[in-house]
Amino acid sequence: MAQLKTIVDSLESKLHQLIEAHEALQKDHQLMSEAFNNLEQEFQSQALELNQWKEINQELKMANAMLGSDQYKRETKLKINALVRDIEQCIAHLAP
Repeated sequence: MAQLKTIVDSLESKLHQLIEAHEALQKDHQLMSEAFNNLEQEFQSQALELNQWKEINQELKMANAMLGSDQYKRETKLKINALVRDIEQCIAHLAP
């Protein structure tokens, strides 16, 4: 009978340790999940900022080309031609 009590006590002790380990792992998981969410938000924010900087860079290139720089003239001409085509298509859709 004493041996059965020792086995039960041992099982209780191990079960208690497992429960504590499980709770600790749940806390770690929660912290890591929050950290992941924070990093994901930061990534989204930086991706948005990068896109904004790319747009500004593109606008500056076009402005530079319009001011006479030969470097971006071709790109600007292509962009203007694309805009003209878009406008012509809109006019064609509006015309009866």
